Amino acid sequence: MNYFELFDIPETLHVDKNELSQKYFALQKKYHPDFFSNASEDEQAEVLEKSSLINKGYKIFLDGDETIKYVLEIKGLMEQEEKYDLPPDFLIEMMELNESLADIDDSSLEEAETNISQLEKHLYDKVQNIIEDYNETNTTNEQLLQVKDYYYKKKYLKRILERLDGIRNIATQN
Repeated sequence: MNYFELFDIPETLHVDKNELSQKYFALQKKYHPDFFSNASEDEQAEVLEKSSLINKGYKIFLDGDETIKYVLEIKGLMEQEEKYDLPPDFLIEMMELNESLADIDDSSLEEAETNISQLEKHLYDKVQNIIEDYNETNTTNEQLLQVKDYYYKKKYLKRILERLDGIRNIATQN
């Protein structure tokens, strides 16, 4: 089941959240299991499955990164649990950033977060036009592979930000 078809929205890397909410509530109203309590067991099972798909699709579309991942999977450019090789220069930069977090103090936490946010913005700037202007027929696989690279780099940065949050939580408890 293609979630774009289910929600009757165009395939995009950047889903309009207002339109998504409207479509979601209309679909939930139409396929909510409570409205089928007097239906046959087969119909109830079908509606329950449809409701589950609606919820799963909605969750994917609410998260921009998950939407990117989903489109890349549809296009056959990403597999579930894929091992992606990030460029060595990026990995070295991330290793240095991780090492700098080992001795970070409270006063440097915000600076580190700012640096990571700037790095993330720099990565996004490179693919912003591809993501925002994505067109199922005109966007090339080469462009989508650039988005894939961005996706995995951002995922790496998110892990570092989570580590920073952990460091901040430990610091506030002490």
